[in-house]
Amino acid sequence: MSSENIRLVQLLHPAEGRKIAIVNEPQLILLLAIQSVYHLALQALEKHVKLCDYIASLSQGEELHYDEVYSGKSDWKILPAFDHPENAFACLVSGTGLTHKSSAMNRQMMHHTETSQLTDSMKMYQWGVEGGRPAKDAIGTQPEWFYKGTGHILKAHAEALEVPVYGNDGGEEAEIAGIYLIDKAGNPRRIGFCTGNEFSDHVMEKKNYLYLAPSKLRNCAIGPEIVLTPDIEALEGRVDILRKDAVIWSKEIHSGEKNMAHSLANLEYHHFKYDIHRIPGQAHVHFFGADAFSFGEQIALQNGDLMRVQWENMGRALQNPLVIAAEKEKLVKILTV
Repeated sequence: MSSENIRLVQLLHPAEGRKIAIVNEPQLILLLAIQSVYHLALQALEKHVKLCDYIASLSQGEELHYDEVYSGKSDWKILPAFDHPENAFACLVSGTGLTHKSSAMNRQMMHHTETSQLTDSMKMYQWGVEGGRPAKDAIGTQPEWFYKGTGHILKAHAEALEVPVYGNDGGEEAEIAGIYLIDKAGNPRRIGFCTGNEFSDHVMEKKNYLYLAPSKLRNCAIGPEIVLTPDIEALEGRVDILRKDAVIWSKEIHSGEKNMAHSLANLEYHHFKYDIHRIPGQAHVHFFGADAFSFGEQIALQNGDLMRVQWENMGRALQNPLVIAAEKEKLVKILTV
């Protein structure tokens, strides 16, 4: 992936409101009259111009020191790299799992029993290896798919990811997320890609693989930047867990099409084949799986630990502290109308 691809951040100021900025290290350059990546993409579609060409035509404003914004020392706050700015319900957050062999092996060890040589997870991964890269215009094997929630669950760089009161655990999942918009004709339009921390409850999942769905229903983070690139052929990076400023676990990570069982086109098809995922104006954040996570090496995250994810050529690292909810679980009372 070329390092020349445009990188954008979404920002919020207490007086100036929402803005987006181009990353021009070590500066951020504000774009005038544009409040979100979502609206930027919509306007480019309406004007029938390429997104990068449209950005080049826009007037630029103030320059900000990226270090100050990134470290939280500025009045400008980094927002999730993409969202639906007016209606979080119109943003679907989802993902495909078992796309990387290391992740499938972790799931295999997590759910292995004496009566089975291969778990269902490893079988599904193998199906992807055998049929996840179909010929052009052909339909390949269906991957595992999961729902995480609406845009309400998206967290930004430096925001805490919380283990809720009903959770058993919280652990990082360093991933790449695809960013999409559905145009007026109902066509999915890929805008770019973000660094992501999909964040899951692996203790709950380990109890039984049928708990995969509830283990996914919690907050996640994307950013700090969205990269406007047409592909993710091969990506290398690193994920770290820090405790009191000391690295307690670190791992090289790999993603992109060369490192996945499925082609990007096959993963995208099986997400957008559903009519309900192609509603005009809808926004999508879709995670593409991971090849390493600390839980697989018996690391239990603690309150205050910092999760850091960085991919080469994907901008600055995504950092999020972990917070464990202190209150006790309470029944939600259901009222009649």
